[in-house]
Amino acid sequence: MNVGDKIVTNKKTGKYIGEITEVFPDHYVFKVLAVLRHPAQGDLHHPNEGDVPFFHERKALAYLEQTNIPIKTVKPFDGEIPDYKASLQAAVKELIEKLQPADTVYAKKSIEALNSIIKEYELMYNITF
Repeated sequence: MNVGDKIVTNKKTGKYIGEITEVFPDHYVFKVLAVLRHPAQGDLHHPNEGDVPFFHERKALAYLEQTNIPIKTVKPFDGEIPDYKASLQAAVKELIEKLQPADTVYAKKSIEALNSIIKEYELMYNITF
């Protein structure tokens, strides 16, 4: 792949559409153009557990943020790139709707963390139990 190519990649538990800005032997640098899946909340070492010492609030990568990504995690993207803010809102909504039916400590803490993040994102979506 080359500088300027559009890609789909995962970064931690999020999934993004981006553009390669630099090429290295073992990784690319890419800039974020859209969010396909919002990162999961909580402790990555104890996924889906709410009773952990520190429940992490995880934000999506920001629009045009650049970050390193291993070459093996990248796939070409060929399609229309959605608006960043609209894609972010859709990804947050999808995650909350997935969590909402589960009446667990993890789901409740995740939605609470997402509601806090939503305020920072300035999105018009807020769910409570």
